[in-house]
Parts: sequence; C-alpha cells; structure tokens
Amino acid sequence: MTGGSLGIRSGSYGSLDKQLQNGVLPIQALSATRTKPSKMFKEKETLVHWICKFAGRKKVGMLLLCVISAAVFVWVLYVGKGDDQESDNVPKLNDNLPLNNSGSPLINEVQRIRIDNWTSLPVSVEGTEVRVMPPPPPSYFLGYTLPPGHPCSTFSLPPPPADKKRTGPRPCPVCYLPVEEAVALMPKVPSFSPVLKNLTYIYEENLNKETEFGGSDFGGYPTLKERDDSYDIRESMKVHCGFVKGNKPGHRTGFNINDNDLLEMEQCHGVVVASAIFGAFDIIQQPKNISEYSKRTICFYMFVDEETEADLKAKHESKKIGVWRIVVVHNLPYSDGRRNGKIPKLLQHRLFPNARFSLWIDGKLELVADPYQILERFLWRKNATFAISRHYKRFDVFDEAEANKAASKYDNASIDIQVDFYKKEGLTPYSKAKLPITSDVPEGCVIIREHVPISNLFTCLWFNEVDRFTSRDQISFSTVRDKIAAKTNWTINMFLDCERRNFVVQKYHKEVLDYLAQMASLAIYPPPPPPYLANDPPRIFSGETIVTAPLRKVSPRRGRDRRSGSRRRRKIVKAMVSS
Repeated sequence: MTGGSLGIRSGSYGSLDKQLQNGVLPIQALSATRTKPSKMFKEKETLVHWICKFAGRKKVGMLLLCVISAAVFVWVLYVGKGDDQESDNVPKLNDNLPLNNSGSPLINEVQRIRIDNWTSLPVSVEGTEVRVMPPPPPSYFLGYTLPPGHPCSTFSLPPPPADKKRTGPRPCPVCYLPVEEAVALMPKVPSFSPVLKNLTYIYEENLNKETEFGGSDFGGYPTLKERDDSYDIRESMKVHCGFVKGNKPGHRTGFNINDNDLLEMEQCHGVVVASAIFGAFDIIQQPKNISEYSKRTICFYMFVDEETEADLKAKHESKKIGVWRIVVVHNLPYSDGRRNGKIPKLLQHRLFPNARFSLWIDGKLELVADPYQILERFLWRKNATFAISRHYKRFDVFDEAEANKAASKYDNASIDIQVDFYKKEGLTPYSKAKLPITSDVPEGCVIIREHVPISNLFTCLWFNEVDRFTSRDQISFSTVRDKIAAKTNWTINMFLDCERRNFVVQKYHKEVLDYLAQMASLAIYPPPPPPYLANDPPRIFSGETIVTAPLRKVSPRRGRDRRSGSRRRRKIVKAMVSS
C-alpha cells in the first residue's frame, strides 16, 4: 500500500467527519465483488437488520428514541389514569374505618409525585408530575342505635325497693354491653366539636399579676376581660389552662412530674383511667371486674404526693401497685389538697396529650366495672363527649352553696362572694323551665369524657373558675356549662347518681378506716377488767367500818336499744371485713 493510498484513506475519513458535521450519513455501496447472501441467511434477517441496512445510523437512533419516548408517554398516561380511578373509588371515611394510632392528621391537599432519573429507562423524564386526588375530608362519629330486640334497647329502671328503713342514696341497675361488644363499638373517628376546632394554651414566662381578683402562679392571673373573652367561642382559641409557666405540662410548671413518667404518659393513645391521693388521705382501691384486654390496653394512673409516696413505700416497693402506675408529683402549686386534686381531675387532656378518652375517679372510690363498658354506656351510646352524674339530692346551685357553708366545706364569705358574682351574671335557681337540663349540681367524683376541643375547653374554663373562686367545683359547674351552651349546641350527659353508684363503690377515708379498725378490735377483744373486780365486789370505806356494797343486777337492754346496739356492731364488723 502506497503513501498516496494512505492519503486517500485519510481524506476519506476526513470527508466522513465533514459529512457527519453536516448531519448527513452516506450509505456505502456494496462491493461488486461481494458474494450474494444465501437464502437461509435472508430468512434469518430481522426487521432491525433491514432498518440498519437501508437507513443511516443517525436515523436509526432517532427512530429508536421516538419509539421509546412514545412508550414512556403511553405508560405515564396509563398510570395517571389508574391512580385517578383509584382515588375516585376511595370510600368516604366513617366510624367503621380504623384510625392512625400515631395521631398524624389526614392529608387534605393535593400530593405531588416527582419522577426523577428513572434508572430502568434509557430516557430521562425529569420534572414529570402526577397529580393524585386528595382523600375526602375526615368524618365524625355520629353515634349509633342498638339493634331492635337488644336487651339494652328496651331496658328501663325498675322501681326502687320498698325499704322504708333505707331512704339514702343507693345503686340502681345499669344495662352494660359485654366488654367485647363495647370494644367493637369504640368510635374510630373523633366526635364533632361544635364551632371550636383548634384550642391552644397560654404560656407566660413572666407572669402578669395585674388582675381584679383570684388566680395563681400555676393557673395564671387572667383579667375579667380575658375571662369574658374565653367564653366567646370561636373556631380557634387560646386560653388559660394551668401550667402557664412552661410549654410542657409537668416540666418545671408546678405539679412537676419526672421525665420518665411524662414520656410514659405521652404513650397513652387510647383510654386513660386516672385518680389521685394527696396527703395520704385515702387508701389505694384496686379496680374489680376488669377484663384482661382492658388491663393490656388501658392506662391506669394514680397521682400521689411525696407524703403519700412515703406511706406507700412502707408496704410497696414497686412503682406499680395492682393495675395502678404510681406517679409521684413534686412541687404542688397549692397548699389546699382539694385544689391540687383538681389538676389531674380537670386537666387530663394536658397531662395525657395523646389520649382519646378518660375516666376520672376520686381516690376514695373503688371501680367495679370495666372502663370500656362505662364509656360505651354513658358516652358512645349517648353520642356525648362529656358525662357526669347529678347530685343525688340537690339540683340548685344556691342550695349547694348553703349546704357547703353548713358543712364548713369552705370559707363562708368566699362562697357568698362567688354566688353573688354569678347572680349578677344571670344565675337563677333551678326550675323545670331549664329542661332538658336536669340539674345544675353535679356529683364531681366521677368524670367520663372524650378529649375533643370543645370538652377540653369546658374543663379548662371550669378549672379557671376553681382557680379564681373557691375549690368547690359544684358551684361553678353550671355557669361554665351554660355559657358554652349559649354559643354552641354542645350538651353534657348528666346521668343518675344511682347509675354512678353502680360502677363505683365509695369507701371511707383513711382516718375513718383507722378509727373503725380500732373500735372493732376493742369490740372483739375488750380489755380485761381490773383485778379487784375479778376477785370480789368493791368495798366502801365508812369511818373504820368496811361495808361491802351489794352487787346490783343489771337488766339486759331490750327493745330498740338492744337492736340499735347490735346494728352498730354489725356495721363495725362489716367495715372491718370490707377494709
């Protein structure tokens, strides 16, 4: 091969480069000396071979690129259409659909899915957006009706027993569902909160104590104008609700709780049963008739102060006594134990921010029914978010105030100031004109509630009244209830006191139990008589003569005295057995 031929070859490569730059790909002619392909080889040639044979290289590449782009376009349209059909077929949420236990809100906006760098495709389709239709707005629990023929749907209270000797309060029958049925009827979605949708709480790093009267470092010092504003129900509100000195309840706010306990309390996402004992005033009562499912799924919390903790450590070493988890509270904000007890009683939604339902019982009460049965009977079946029993005897706030003064439950002058303040705001004695409201006076030892914004607001404002006025929460209950009801259609289920006594049993306070135990031991094991009584009758000295006094025959008690004494002995022995 000569140098000229090399030059020609280099020139041919150079001309090919120029032609490629001009966008033209020449088709080389077949050599005349090339042999004709066999028939079998022609049959094996594919479509791609023919395209490559009769088309240029760049045209083949462009053709492949167009085919792939068309395939991707058709695939994207198919996926988008399928997603739209699926979103159209999504059923609306109802109370039969499960909730997200994490409490994350439902997505109410259009989601955007960005497709970047598809590795399975040779073509990049960056920036392609697929619009997914949002789910329907969340629905609310609207209650239910028991099926016809169900024993509880036709249940009615029997007449009270005709026992003239027993005229005081007593329990009455309540138709509960079995635990399994009650659990199955537990709402999967929250109940409706009228008007109020978003409730937040005031936090004051530097307390402003410029108020007309009342208030505390724990609950703040809201002015009367702020108080009036808190009863103006709006869609979004921010109110005083205790724990004003910190943004996390129980953490350096007064009523301080250890961080480990706070973390455990945040893990309660379902039902909470809470109680409290301060000043070692009561004995812990273990619930009865509690199902194993409830023991596994319900949070039982008992709040105690340091004095009660020391009393418990003498008998118990563990932080869990029976079903109760013991939480020790430090730095109590009030010197009055009754006020301290109102914190876990009324502000459970702040101590358990993720709980859905709660049941409060006073420390002197013994729970004798399953919490799921109680919630089903007094909340879910009634489609209510707050339930409390009426007082068994009094229905009028003025009568309740006089009874508190007569029993020295609180300073009489403070009670008069509170009642006079409410009278100026329009408080009137209870009458039938207030129906369907059945009472203005609750029995506040048991509270059953769902944690929704409107019920949380009610307990916040109820606590604020207790913080401003007296700790007798029965006096302020109806004022808060009626002010909220005037702006919304929210109601409270006030059930009978005898129904409350069906699922809780009232026990004596600790000091009373100690006294009864001491008296019972004296009745069973009386002290021995003095020695001179055991040997001979007493002697009376008259001058120098010793005269023996004749023994008097003491006749046994008869009639009413004897029967009353036997009844007293039976009561003492019964108290000993029950304790």
